Amino acid sequence: MIEKMAMIGAIVLPLWNFPLIAHIVKRKSADDISLPWALGVWVCIVLMFPAGLKSADMVWRIFNVINIVCFTMVVATVLFYRMKKKA
Repeated sequence: MIEKMAMIGAIVLPLWNFPLIAHIVKRKSADDISLPWALGVWVCIVLMFPAGLKSADMVWRIFNVINIVCFTMVVATVLFYRMKKKA
C-alpha cells in the first residue's frame, strides 16, 4: 500500500508544473518567474537524474523521469518568454 501511494505521488507531483506553464502562457510573460531559480532547480534535477535512473527504487526512477521532462518544459517556457521579451 505504501509503495502504491508513493508511486502516485511520484507521478502526480511533477504534473504540478503544468499549471505553472499554463500561467506563463496565459500571461504571455515569465517576468514573475526567477530565471536563476528556474535554471538552478533544473541544473539540480539534471545532476540527480543519472542516480535516479540507476536506482533500484522504482518510485525514485519514475519520479526522476517525469520530473526532468516536466521541469524542462517549465524552463523552456520561461526561456522562450524571456527571450521573446528581449526581441
